[in-house]
Amino acid sequence: MTASQGARILVVDDEPQIRKLLKVTLQAHQFEIHECADGDEAVIQASIVHPDLIILDLGLPGMSGMDVLHRVREWSQVPIIVLTAKEREEDKIAALDGGADDYVTKPFGMGELVARIRVALRHVAKTTDEPVLRFGSLTVDLVQRQVELDGLPIKLTPTEYDMLKVLASNAGKIITQRQLLQQVWGGHHHESDSHYLRVYVGHLRKKLKEDPTQPRFIQTEPGIGYRFLLQD
Repeated sequence: MTASQGARILVVDDEPQIRKLLKVTLQAHQFEIHECADGDEAVIQASIVHPDLIILDLGLPGMSGMDVLHRVREWSQVPIIVLTAKEREEDKIAALDGGADDYVTKPFGMGELVARIRVALRHVAKTTDEPVLRFGSLTVDLVQRQVELDGLPIKLTPTEYDMLKVLASNAGKIITQRQLLQQVWGGHHHESDSHYLRVYVGHLRKKLKEDPTQPRFIQTEPGIGYRFLLQD
């Protein structure tokens, strides 16, 4: 049995046909499904059920999906995948900056959604206090601030290391440009500083011997940010 099998998933969507589709399909993948149709009930269910993951529609009656996201994030770090018809880049960034772990746009493929669910659950399982992060041939020692690839040390600048640490510590999650700027450079930055990210990510990819068209480690989420890939 994998770590994801038997996980409790709370589905929050006001469309009965979507809830039915998700329930039938996800139960077939050995997930335990709970469901509700509005934002107020979602907050209550999240506190009662203690789900391992929440699938959250943004366009809900009553309390909005964004408000649900903010309320749940006040007391829980449960993985939240936003599932919505809103396609604007600004909506995706707002949801991710608000604490969502991932974003899937309707109409969606069930295969893709199941894969995103498994990645989110694996990220939680991998999140530990271990001082050394391992991703295949790459190791990141958080205590010694040392990085090795294929058993050989990689020399990184302090900024390159800080960027890698943020991405690797959140492997599987999308980290927005704003989040990365804040965590690496602190509060002294502007939204226009995103060009720094492209430069430093480019340097980091070269040192990780990575082909950006076929990333092993750092995947670009166009217009939004970056995702450090979990290794099988």
